[in-house]
Amino acid sequence: MRKSQEYTVSFETDKIKTKPVFYSLVYEWLDSPLYAIILILLLFTFAFRIVGVNGESMCPTLSNGDWLTVSSVNTTIENGDIVVVTQPNTLNEPLIKRVIAKGGDTINIDFSTGAVLINGEILNEPYIAEITHRKGDFNGPMVIPEGYLFVMGDNRNNSLDSRFDTIGLIDERYVLGVAKIRLFPFNDWKINDYE
Repeated sequence: MRKSQEYTVSFETDKIKTKPVFYSLVYEWLDSPLYAIILILLLFTFAFRIVGVNGESMCPTLSNGDWLTVSSVNTTIENGDIVVVTQPNTLNEPLIKRVIAKGGDTINIDFSTGAVLINGEILNEPYIAEITHRKGDFNGPMVIPEGYLFVMGDNRNNSLDSRFDTIGLIDERYVLGVAKIRLFPFNDWKINDYE
């Protein structure tokens, strides 16, 4: 009888030892995905955002229904960048446009030839749908004040942009970020194919 009691005690001890191992295993399985989810949420909250394209003003570069990642970490905006603008406007929606001129640049547009001039030089624009003939309210040449951007859509004759008083110059503080990668459609990730 003594032997069976020893066996029972030994068996009970083994049971107690296995409980923490089981909980530890479950914790490890949940721990990694939980940290991954937290990391992804932090990245998309502070570093990247996902935005959808609404409209045809950026054709042929971007189409209605495209989805983009926008870097909100990059604070340096360059001419030629595609930006998402949250500046209040009559459309009551964010805009996705291309930066044509920054603070200190002089912009002029020759609407008879469609040429856009930045600081007296004709801008090479392989990304546009057609040359610029739609004037809007633009009267150039215009010197862009520091801290502001002049933006236009790539579909120049079907875009409401800085040429119109309803949009005007963009205060850089209203730039949500710079478009980096096209997430959808899946077969075409690159935004600027001409580079």
